[in-house]
Amino acid sequence: MSLKAQILENPLVYRFVQAPFTTKKLAPVHEHNDLRNVRRVLDVGCGPGTNSPLFANTDYTGIDINPEYIRQARRRFRREFVIADVTKYRVPDTERYDFILVNSLLHHLPDDAVHDLLQRLSALLTTDGHIHILELVLPDELSLARKMAQWDRGEYARPLPQWQSLFRSSFQTVIVEPYSVRVAGLQALSMIYFKGSPSQDRKARK
Repeated sequence: MSLKAQILENPLVYRFVQAPFTTKKLAPVHEHNDLRNVRRVLDVGCGPGTNSPLFANTDYTGIDINPEYIRQARRRFRREFVIADVTKYRVPDTERYDFILVNSLLHHLPDDAVHDLLQRLSALLTTDGHIHILELVLPDELSLARKMAQWDRGEYARPLPQWQSLFRSSFQTVIVEPYSVRVAGLQALSMIYFKGSPSQDRKARK
């Protein structure tokens, strides 16, 4: 693990670094969804629980591999948090969620792991549920946003078409929206928001 990655494993450092981006990254989720209607949430790669206050009146579960993140999340938010590798963790087959959030996780994973994870998450959605994916895009052109993507801990920031192909292999598209996160007037991050529903094949089997 690089020194930068080791430093960011500290929950306080992570929260400080992410603070300028957290609310802006979630803007499409707020714009396209009424979170008051959400029933059960699975927050995949939840970090130190930053997203959990958005779901105060829901049945919420967060999963992350970093024990320090989870310990701090439990102390701060008193919600259900699980220490686990999301690529290996198996949620009980009886569990279903109408809102699955995957916020800035998949650019840490290679294509095969992303595909396998999304396939498993698809099976955990209720028939009326949706997955909500926020991801870092690697722009084609030389820019601050491209440099930020390259400097990120994740090794798999992808161009926009590659993200779209991965998402659509497991879900029906409801919304796909490229967007920018700006800091001090500059485009700091190039992002994609994807909202997907269970595939028709899965719905037909229900």
